[in-house]
Amino acid sequence: MGRLDTILQFLTHPTELRAVINYKIWRDVRDITKPEEFPTTFYDRPTMRRCWELLDLTSRSFAVVIKDVEGDLARTICIFYVVLRALDTIEDDMTLPNSVKLPLLRSLHLKLHEPGWNFDGSGPNEKDRQVLVEFDVVQAEFALLDPKYQVVIEDIARKMGRGMADFAALATPQQPVAEVNSIDDYDLYCHYVAGLVGEGLSGLFASSGKEREFLADQLTLSNSMGLLLQKTNIFRDIKEDVDEGRGFWPRAIWGAHGFASMKELVDPEREKEALFAASEMVLDALRHATDALDYMTLLKCQSVFNFVAIPAVMAMATLERCFMNPEIFRRNVKIRRGEAVKLIMRSVNPRDVSYIFRDYARNIHRKVHKEDPNLLKLSIACAKIEQWTEHHYPSFLSISAGSGGGGIQTQIDQYTSDARAPLYAQMYKDAQEKASRERREAYIADLRKRGILKAEKTDEAGEKKEVAQLNTPGDNELKMWHVVAMIVAVLVAMVGLGALIVWIILTYFND
Repeated sequence: MGRLDTILQFLTHPTELRAVINYKIWRDVRDITKPEEFPTTFYDRPTMRRCWELLDLTSRSFAVVIKDVEGDLARTICIFYVVLRALDTIEDDMTLPNSVKLPLLRSLHLKLHEPGWNFDGSGPNEKDRQVLVEFDVVQAEFALLDPKYQVVIEDIARKMGRGMADFAALATPQQPVAEVNSIDDYDLYCHYVAGLVGEGLSGLFASSGKEREFLADQLTLSNSMGLLLQKTNIFRDIKEDVDEGRGFWPRAIWGAHGFASMKELVDPEREKEALFAASEMVLDALRHATDALDYMTLLKCQSVFNFVAIPAVMAMATLERCFMNPEIFRRNVKIRRGEAVKLIMRSVNPRDVSYIFRDYARNIHRKVHKEDPNLLKLSIACAKIEQWTEHHYPSFLSISAGSGGGGIQTQIDQYTSDARAPLYAQMYKDAQEKASRERREAYIADLRKRGILKAEKTDEAGEKKEVAQLNTPGDNELKMWHVVAMIVAVLVAMVGLGALIVWIILTYFND
């Protein structure tokens, strides 16, 4: 994108320009190259420095969010990501025959314990081949990790490698790249290449102590986090994959719209049918959105939450930008830089993230074509996201910091036009009155138990009246003679005090 285009975008989207300025001024970005960060990033060690460089080489977007994770967890995730990128590079390499690719995929997890191993047989045009060429550097750093992290990384690498190999084995000489047929196959493939990443990250989060231990057992939610991101990438990269001879859209989707192969999806003459097939891909991705939101509500570490939330909101923004957009069949469509920065600045808590999901779901719903075969299903999918958001974080409630550092205050937004607001206000008023009535009744019951209150007989309206009175002798613990005795004692004390004063005056001031 040229400088002129960037200026034009900022002029037409001023809020994004403001977000970029705020990001540059106020955003605290962790610098792993600073000496004070060396105890956790180990950037001063040549092998670890190279791992950070490989991370930057393979994914600049993920590198940014990984580096911002606090403590040594960032270094652990860096190594985890580079190991999985090595697997992904082997799987994507169309120049490797299956006789080489399959054994390599199934055994790469063992190479983590084999010092000095590397692989330089990848195709010269494979963009991430350097990870395999210098895998001995990655292995050296893996060996220095805490064993609790090693177990998680090796287990995920083993499962992912075997899953990738199973799909790669379906290729034939006539069809070098195996197609994904059913939706179940599509889910399984995405589980191997991305869902397992989510499971591994949950395991690392829990092992680090930054998140609670039970997070490692949330396999369904962790899997959905990975699938949301992976399916978004597969949907967006249709043009690139078709050009390179790959195809990850399931036949069950594009075949249902009359296409004989994925190459026909980029045919300009069949754009309408291709867009309907693309909308079904978005529909399939959206079914993981509420699971992703559920997952993020379980996180308690701010830097871990940012690491998870930022890619998720980027995925929702990408789905919205590419939905019913014919440009995806001609080029790689991306969200604007200013929009991305704005999302980063907003993605700081589950409430704001859910509102971002809701807003993009609404935009997707607005774009649904009236002739789309999945119109109703898309409407339901978008409504589920909105329902989740309103259930957990009602939009007619405003949250603000209390005055004088008094904590968080929640109140009804006075400017809202939401029909639920007066109902909620009435419910709140009723609850307050009920609580007040219960406190009053409990107080009266206590007074009655102590004998201070006595119930009169029921009146004509059927209501009992309570009167406060002193009990009569024989009925009351406080006897009348006690009162008389107290009055007499007070009078005697007063007379005695007066006599004492008179005596003092006559004795000492007689002159």
